[in-house]
Amino acid sequence: MPWDETRYPVSMKRLPAAIRAKAIEIANALLEEGYDEGKAIRIAIAKAKEWARHHGLPVA
Repeated sequence: MPWDETRYPVSMKRLPAAIRAKAIEIANALLEEGYDEGKAIRIAIAKAKEWARHHGLPVA
């Protein structure tokens, strides 16, 4: 089930908006590749935080 800015996993709730948007994008892509939701969420959050650090954004 794809997520968006209004409906996303609870574990993404406290992420800053830009990082959450990137995590949602990554998680949706991982779901399309066949990952299960739990694993997709964990990977997406980690990769979104990595993306934020690379772009000089504060990571929560």
